[in-house]
Amino acid sequence: MARKISFINYKGGVGKTSLIVNTAACLAKLGKRVLLFDFDTQSNSSIWLLRLERWNKINANGEGAFFSIFEPGTAKVKDLVIKDVVEDKNGQKILPGLDLVPTAFNLVDLESEYQGDPKRPPYVVFQEQLAEIENDYDFILFDCPPNILRASQCGVFVSNEIYVPSNPDALSLIGFTLLVEKLGKFHQLSASFRKASMGVPAQVQGVIFNSIKSGVDIEVPKMRMQLRLNQFRTAKRVAPTAKIFETQIRDAMIVRRAVTLGLPVLLISQDGPDAPAPGTADNVVGDYRKLATEIVRHGQ
Repeated sequence: MARKISFINYKGGVGKTSLIVNTAACLAKLGKRVLLFDFDTQSNSSIWLLRLERWNKINANGEGAFFSIFEPGTAKVKDLVIKDVVEDKNGQKILPGLDLVPTAFNLVDLESEYQGDPKRPPYVVFQEQLAEIENDYDFILFDCPPNILRASQCGVFVSNEIYVPSNPDALSLIGFTLLVEKLGKFHQLSASFRKASMGVPAQVQGVIFNSIKSGVDIEVPKMRMQLRLNQFRTAKRVAPTAKIFETQIRDAMIVRRAVTLGLPVLLISQDGPDAPAPGTADNVVGDYRKLATEIVRHGQ
């Protein structure tokens, strides 16, 4: 059965999209079958992996985007999967094993316009459809916005694990604290809709320090985060195995360049015109590879 993981923090701007896109790519490179769901209205993961030209076609009328399973409601999740999503400029598939369910700007209507059946919240509809394909994957990752509204609820409800991308600052700690609070409330709200086969509701399994700038000392923020994590573990509000991941992702210019190129960092040539300063790319690619390996180990 697939490991289903939501990446979420109540603080925005922590580099969540770069973390999830590049981690997903590294998991695929390890030979894992990976499906990435973009649940963020900004559509950053979708635009990154599809590039603007392909994404614009989806955004133009919403056909093929995640919201179409709710409105008009004729699509199914299995119909929306873009297999081996990463392509080169000639349309050749260059990263087997990484699939995407994209989103478009119309996802905002799930929060504000969509009525639906109150007896079947969106997360229930999504869970039933995901069950049809989840055994096709080793990992299913959810790129969630910084809240637990309807789109995030879809990911959180079906997840086994929750990882919190974080920067070494006070606001990330506040966002983590608020996330744990809101998770508890959502689990209570959704408890009557859970099936025994789904297992227990997902708890935070880990905090991942991301986009760390050169020369920044993260020991004090890390200590404060560890203290809060210990408090939550004692109160049984996070998973017993929850930890701060050993792997830390440094900030690097090549990550921003990768967005422009529509490629995960590990696929950018180190010899071509897009190569960064010597050593930089190797280091940040190594960070993502180590994180993917650590995530695999954490679930064993």
